[in-house]
Amino acid sequence: MRRCSSSSDSVTRRLRRWLVAGGLVSSLLAGAGAQGGGGPENVFLVVNSTSADSIAVANAFVTARGIPPINVFMLAWAGDKEATTLARFRDEILGPILRGIESRRLGPQIDMIVYSSDFPWRIDYKAALTPEIAQQDTFPSGSLTGMTMLFGTLQSGVPAWLDAESNDYYRPLDSEGVPVTTAGFRSWYGWSNNGQLLEAGGNRYLLSAMLGVTAGRGNTVREVVAYLDRAASADGTRPAGTIYFMTNGDVRTATRSGAFPATVRALQRLGVKAEILSGSLPERKRDVAGLTSGTATFDWPASQSRILPGAICENLTSFGGVFSADASQTPLSEFLRAGAAGSSGTVIEPYSIQAKFPHPGIHVHYCRGASLAEAFYQSVNAPYQLLVVGDPLCQPWATIPKVLATLADGRPLAAGMSLSGTVELVPAAELPGGSCDRFELFVDGVRISSCNAGGRLAIDTTPLADGYHEFRVVAITADSIETQGRTTVPVTFSNHGRQFSITATPERVPIGGQVHVELTGTNIDAALVFATGRVLGRIQAASGAIDIPAVMLGRGRVTLYASARGGRAPADSVNAEPVTIEVGD
Repeated sequence: MRRCSSSSDSVTRRLRRWLVAGGLVSSLLAGAGAQGGGGPENVFLVVNSTSADSIAVANAFVTARGIPPINVFMLAWAGDKEATTLARFRDEILGPILRGIESRRLGPQIDMIVYSSDFPWRIDYKAALTPEIAQQDTFPSGSLTGMTMLFGTLQSGVPAWLDAESNDYYRPLDSEGVPVTTAGFRSWYGWSNNGQLLEAGGNRYLLSAMLGVTAGRGNTVREVVAYLDRAASADGTRPAGTIYFMTNGDVRTATRSGAFPATVRALQRLGVKAEILSGSLPERKRDVAGLTSGTATFDWPASQSRILPGAICENLTSFGGVFSADASQTPLSEFLRAGAAGSSGTVIEPYSIQAKFPHPGIHVHYCRGASLAEAFYQSVNAPYQLLVVGDPLCQPWATIPKVLATLADGRPLAAGMSLSGTVELVPAAELPGGSCDRFELFVDGVRISSCNAGGRLAIDTTPLADGYHEFRVVAITADSIETQGRTTVPVTFSNHGRQFSITATPERVPIGGQVHVELTGTNIDAALVFATGRVLGRIQAASGAIDIPAVMLGRGRVTLYASARGGRAPADSVNAEPVTIEVGD
């Protein structure tokens, strides 16, 4: 860790103020009338289809967070799991992801690109630099999540990601160093140079995180699954713990310690306990609800402290995001192993520059109700070298609306209900001390309609497939953070007289075994089975069987979906009620 500014900063300041432009970016972020974000429907989950670990981690996150099948994207990455070039990242990872979002028509609702494990965490961009910048940038590498967040700059031909103020979603600070505001994130929001939300124009981003790193000095799949499940259980719980800020003689704490006193006071005003301690780690503290520290190495078990569910714990050091087996300094995976919901670290020598690390105000954003991903990116001015790992949706301090929905005739929307023709839903929400100003209806993960409070959500079921569908009614709070609540209800569309079903045996299968799937239908010509973002098998008949190797499904709980067609139009199709199985060792 070096205490100096990057030698390329003076050059890259000339690259400031960059508007996202270009066909693909424009189409993905078009449609400011579309609203939403902050929930499973707004996550695009990217899974390495060549990696058993990546699939297993994704299965756990899909189960814990209810990620819709259409939001899961299988991407075959057989390259290095540690590093790749910017050209390969752009052409073989980011490009296919953005095209996948566009081809599924999810652009208006996707706010986060979330990677499972076994993707390269470091991106080498040396070849993209001009000779002038290349001779001054000693460490020309960025992180997978940081470069994804700044995806618009990669298409410009100029390395604007190097700008020390490249992230306009970063929240400005008051005179004491506390974030003035906390804002919910939407991919179509444009942000001005000084962080203002604009009604038109501005810079746009996509939040990004990795669920886990399962190679090198990372975590085991079992550990990743454990901390993802733990994080999901923390939502809305307002942990009764303490957020600790560590000081010592190291430059790693001196870089941020000036803002500690004001941050502690801001947290206390929110009703959250916070304390500044001397040392590398809190010792024998059993209530760690969050941590900001700075030390080259640490031994968490030796501290005898306990991390509470939902905690953000992060440490400023040069190589906290480096997972190579021979690397020095303690990696961020140690916090996750101990139960943190999320952490971060730089993937290359960053120098001790505050802009490249989370400002202590990250905990203020989190305790105001922001999600983990929102808290990170509102507190990092230059995120291009910072790797964010954990559950991006975790929101322990959010006040989450309880959502209710009835049909226009007054009947409650209930699981298994048969619907036909045009359906109108009357949404409502219970929110102590607050209110919701809009509602959204998602069908099978795709946003169909929205309304303001007091309005109705309508859908014509006639042109859609018969059979199983999933309704999600989402409420969004009437404040700057825009917290979401939802109710998820499986229903059946009955317009065209088609029937279709799926069964799968056994319900529990070893990873080396097979799942036998039986498909039975009427008035259909062909059918397919899919799960975890990919098609698993097809039949060219009304009924038939498919044997699926369990290794294709990956370890964990997996839901199998089946759809059949009797013609070319969507209304000629029918969906089976899905079945869930467990794949084990």
